[in-house]
Amino acid sequence: MWKNKGSVSDSFYPVRPECLDDVPKTRFKIKVGKTLSPRRWQGAFTQEGYLAIAKILGRIQRGGIHPSIRGEVWEFLLGCFDPKSSFEERDHLRQRRRMQYARWKEECREMDPVVGSGRIITAPIITENGEPIKDPLVIYEAKPVLGLSSTLQANESSSSELSIGNESQQNVTDLLSSNTGTGLRKVEGFASHAPLDKKVIEWKLTLHQIGLDVIRTDRTLVFYEKQENLAKLWDILAVYAWIDKDVGYCQGMSDLCSPMVVLFEDEADAFWCFERLMRRLRGNFRCTESSIGVESQLHSLASITQVLDPKLHQHLETLGGGDYLFAFRMLMVLFRREFSFGDSMYLWEMMWALEYDPDIFSMYEELGLISEKRMASKGKVKSVRQCGKYEREKLKSGGKNTEPLPISVFLVASVIESRSSKLLQEARGLDDVVKILNGITGNLDAKKACGGAMKLHKKYLKKVKKM
Repeated sequence: MWKNKGSVSDSFYPVRPECLDDVPKTRFKIKVGKTLSPRRWQGAFTQEGYLAIAKILGRIQRGGIHPSIRGEVWEFLLGCFDPKSSFEERDHLRQRRRMQYARWKEECREMDPVVGSGRIITAPIITENGEPIKDPLVIYEAKPVLGLSSTLQANESSSSELSIGNESQQNVTDLLSSNTGTGLRKVEGFASHAPLDKKVIEWKLTLHQIGLDVIRTDRTLVFYEKQENLAKLWDILAVYAWIDKDVGYCQGMSDLCSPMVVLFEDEADAFWCFERLMRRLRGNFRCTESSIGVESQLHSLASITQVLDPKLHQHLETLGGGDYLFAFRMLMVLFRREFSFGDSMYLWEMMWALEYDPDIFSMYEELGLISEKRMASKGKVKSVRQCGKYEREKLKSGGKNTEPLPISVFLVASVIESRSSKLLQEARGLDDVVKILNGITGNLDAKKACGGAMKLHKKYLKKVKKM
């Protein structure tokens, strides 16, 4: 239902009462005439179902999306559906995708019956050699566990840098083991004794890590008090880890997938929206023994800062932060930890509207499953009028000799620039840099942040052109 002018959207994503003081306040307000409303959204479709996407991009950039229609709008912004398709064509595609997801999920269930059972694996089930663990498995049941929430919240802070130490992981595992019969139980006989394929071994080795991350993700939300919602998040990530055999599962993906589970009632629809988001971000999670996937964006961030604020860049280099690893988390999970749940979604949809490429759907369909956005659409003539503002700026600048950068890199650069004076005056080591940047949590305005990124992008292009 449309709310009064300037009303906050917290009622759509309620926070548990005992956690209200521990989460950033939501700044996003539903504003008549600015926020994309259900009425304006429905009015953007023809009788056959074709969407005039250009009509709604500006509205999203100015005021975000009303929470009641957020999921269906995201499906277009992320390239799940083509605006030039009809209602009938989209219904057919949706059903086909749901069937595909059901097949993949069944394939995973045959490899491990915990998939789709409403339970979550939270301890290793096989060794690295593929041998089943002889000790009983620890399975997280779809029942609330007394005393679990506070411990998980404590562990959220310890994993805030997207890494789980052995000690914090053991603490959670110990807790789960001690709560047998109150939401967790030990289950015999779930591991197969048949020789396993290497890919199956790799997948099974990730299942407990997914579980440990899932039970930490967005636990301040009332939504995740229902353990079946946690199980849905775990199932989606387990299936994705299986079909994306190159990248699999990496920590941080649960933060990216969680909003999809909240927005979509149908698990398959949530999966496909997450899969499309991963097309944009998948490269960040590609890691080798010598490099991390997000490294190229960190290098770009360093170059942008060097061009726009050489004094700050030199200072960061002097402190040993020239690799910009202190910005790792912001890029990996798109500011999920710096904003409230509602504001992070508001930020995402503004970014996607600004970056919108009318060819995104056809690019993904042509490239097939698990391909990355950066590989596509060379030489195609775009309908500039249907592009997002940031995408139009990129097209105007040409960018023939440079790899197009996502707006998220400029968003991080604008945050760093906004703290430039404080960093120059107070940072005497990397710990100070991290502390100062952590201070932005709950103090950022999503719309102003996107505006700052756009201004910085324009300024950067002008300076580079003169160089």
